[in-house]
Amino acid sequence: MPLMWAHAEFIKLLRSCVDGHVFDRPPEVEARYRDAHPSAIRWEVWKPNRQIRRVTRGSTLRIQAPALFTLRWSSDEWRTVNDTVAFSTAIGVSCVDIAVALEQVAPIVFTFRWKDGWWEGRNYEVAVDDA
Repeated sequence: MPLMWAHAEFIKLLRSCVDGHVFDRPPEVEARYRDAHPSAIRWEVWKPNRQIRRVTRGSTLRIQAPALFTLRWSSDEWRTVNDTVAFSTAIGVSCVDIAVALEQVAPIVFTFRWKDGWWEGRNYEVAVDDA
């Protein structure tokens, strides 16, 4: 059957060449991707084994870890502090999402307090860049 499928694809390609446009392109799908430009949600994921260094303004920074935690973080170099409890996913990963404002200039700085009350003992930093 793979040879029949390949032959059918070849015939569709020949027909498309003769017609001057793609033969089997659904008009609804074409209109969706040609006319509509859905706003893409940009995500950057930081995790212990993938510590990104930069995030783009207007995106979401997801801090991810393999155990439950509370994230202590700041977006203004520790002048204000936020404590956010991580949510747990169905696959056992815990996450905190931080919306990076379009006017954000200072880096996002954070540390972990694990479920047992133990503090990470160090700060992590993610710089904020233009798109």
